[in-house]
Amino acid sequence: MAESNFIDYVKIFCASGKGGAGSAHFLRTRGHPRGGPDGGDGGKGGDIILKGNRQLWTLLHLRYTKHVKAGHGEHGMRNLKTGANGKDIIIEVPLGTVARYAGNGEFICEITDHDKTAILALGGRGGLGNDHFKSSTHQAPKFAQPGESGVESWFVLELKLLADVGLVGFPNAGKSTLLSVLSAAKPQIADYPFTTLVPNLGIVRYHGNRSFVVADIPGIIEGAHEGKGIGLRFLRHIERNPVLLFMIPVDCDDILNEYRILMNELKMYNPELLHKPRVLAVTKSDLADEEIIRELKLHLPDVPALFISSHKKTGLEKLKGMLWKILNESFF
Repeated sequence: MAESNFIDYVKIFCASGKGGAGSAHFLRTRGHPRGGPDGGDGGKGGDIILKGNRQLWTLLHLRYTKHVKAGHGEHGMRNLKTGANGKDIIIEVPLGTVARYAGNGEFICEITDHDKTAILALGGRGGLGNDHFKSSTHQAPKFAQPGESGVESWFVLELKLLADVGLVGFPNAGKSTLLSVLSAAKPQIADYPFTTLVPNLGIVRYHGNRSFVVADIPGIIEGAHEGKGIGLRFLRHIERNPVLLFMIPVDCDDILNEYRILMNELKMYNPELLHKPRVLAVTKSDLADEEIIRELKLHLPDVPALFISSHKKTGLEKLKGMLWKILNESFF
């Protein structure tokens, strides 16, 4: 996925349709020169609807769509004819999209299933025709209801990637390299911080037709929850991952301390992230001999952990098995 094509945040102005006015018509024919009220109801204004599409991975198609307007309902007509409803507008979005009001951030809906729909802006109801207001004491009402106004507001759409496993680590922890080895994904890889500027998804095959999805989240730095670096832009993607895979290179100064810093960033951003199952992968283990690894194992955090090397492809099958087991335990 090209960096310029990955858009996970858009702000759009939506205006749903106004309801049509009811008719205040009276029946006038040769046989009924002074007939009763026969005004029809106005049509409903069009809705603006979000619809999930599993083929979409980004909000790029909405990047330059700043205004979305639905159709207005038509007015009621004589002979009790109801006006036509306004045309609905359907906005297709990738799975994992969350909609909020731009003004106060209030949550509206989230789209997590293919073809699932949710109304973003409800169209106004059509007004009632004068036929609804006749009675034994008021047989010729000369009024009808106007149609209701539609909704006009700015909305924010945010994409939170739907993946089974989220990779969490500092820049250059080997996340992109691992993803490229475990799956067919081809993230940009280089030996400098912040090579990954957008999340990458990869499908990991595991024993037969079974598989799970891994998300490579751009590197977190200390203070990311305060907006430092680029981590804050992508921390929200981790909220969707049932399992978190922490990745710390074997040649770092203090594995336990780095793990605690990462945990603190997640805690400060959203404390609920700490309740997710976690696995620690100590990467680049080919750089350390067996004696060093034995010593490091004595000072690891109290979570399932293993040493891997994406370059030598050691420990990867065991890692996939561990993740698969935890994923199934978290689902059932």
